[in-house]
Amino acid sequence: MNIYISGISGTGLGPLALMAKDAGLFVCGSDLSEGAVTDELRHKNIPLEIGESAQDGKFLQEMYDQSKVDWFVYTSALPENHPELILAQKLGLRVSKRDELIAYLIDKLGLKLVAVAGTHGKTTTTAMITWTALSLGLPISYLIGTTLPFAEAGKYDANSSFLVYEADEYDRNFLHFSPWLSVITTVSYDHPDIYPTKLDYLRAFSKFEGQSENVIHGNALEGAAVIQNSEIIDEKNKFSLAGEARRYDANLAIQAIFEMVEEEDLRVANETLISNGKSYVGQKINEELLIKILNDFPGVGRRFERIADHVYSDYGHHPEEIAATIEMAKEEAERLNLSGVVAIYEPHQNVRQHEIKDGYQDAFAGISKLYWLPTYLVREDPSLEILNPQDFIDSLSNSEIGEPANPDDTLAQKIRDYQKNNYLILLMTAGPADKWLRKVFNGKTES
Repeated sequence: MNIYISGISGTGLGPLALMAKDAGLFVCGSDLSEGAVTDELRHKNIPLEIGESAQDGKFLQEMYDQSKVDWFVYTSALPENHPELILAQKLGLRVSKRDELIAYLIDKLGLKLVAVAGTHGKTTTTAMITWTALSLGLPISYLIGTTLPFAEAGKYDANSSFLVYEADEYDRNFLHFSPWLSVITTVSYDHPDIYPTKLDYLRAFSKFEGQSENVIHGNALEGAAVIQNSEIIDEKNKFSLAGEARRYDANLAIQAIFEMVEEEDLRVANETLISNGKSYVGQKINEELLIKILNDFPGVGRRFERIADHVYSDYGHHPEEIAATIEMAKEEAERLNLSGVVAIYEPHQNVRQHEIKDGYQDAFAGISKLYWLPTYLVREDPSLEILNPQDFIDSLSNSEIGEPANPDDTLAQKIRDYQKNNYLILLMTAGPADKWLRKVFNGKTES
């Protein structure tokens, strides 16, 4: 099978390209610009073209003429009139989004799907499950929507029985699967451009749960099928990870690992570990060991990612995510004996902001300073008024800390000064401000 992926460099499709290549498929593709996974794709010798001219259809035609394209897979961000999409349809190729290719690989490779879903925490939880399995020496295949400091973003291991997948609810992607195990982290309303009402959103998660053979539940939410798990570990006493949200994710990861180990009877020879060259070898797979492994979890790209001394970047763009990340930052600042936390926030999508504006009231509690950037606009409703930074700041219970700003040299100097004065700097964005911050502190722009 020969796969062409349009939008191949991003964290949505890049990991899938890596896994498909591992599974023996020919993979190539294009993207408008270099993304987080571009270097990993090149390392795997996956043919790709980058730039505006790369997506005009010429590269797709070239690959097709070489009999190297049977299936055209495209990102949800691709417009219906995109030249490559039009050409793929004209050529009579199989055309789909990523879910069909993932389902194909699951069936072809005989994998059991472990799907991690939820409004918040799914990336970190997926990475934690993967990190723990790799630390144990357990064979694992996985797809994670970010870069990892300890492994590739996507991988197929021919010895694995499971595919651990970050199942995104956007575009109702997760409803295309019937997992062996679903780990549902937290559920609160998001993506109003896909789910017009909160009830619609909750019903989607309820349907997803109903499609799953086994479920590990996260938070309780009225009207949803998600309930509090009764086997929660005493997080504060056993985890040294900063932030209640990260300790909570680690808890879910442990439960998932136990389910996987039991399913495949992976407690080999008196419950000792498969050799992996680490100090864990020979120890029993039990709660104590898994907590030890997760306390060493190195994090993932753009999830409280350290990019310079006392400077972090995070993907948070929803009030609940923000509040959890702020708590993590405050704990870290206290641990490092810093003066406080300075946050920069770039909202994502104006249509989303109209739905969640009232939820920011206490999201930034306890920090010293907040710089609010203009909203990153994408997939917008042109009839909606664009909310400005001051609109949001005025709604905060601690509005005196807020200041409208732009990602420019003026703001760069301000946050450099705060860093020099022993403050923790935290950027939260799902948009381009991440590249700006990296350039400010280390000259690099890739995320």
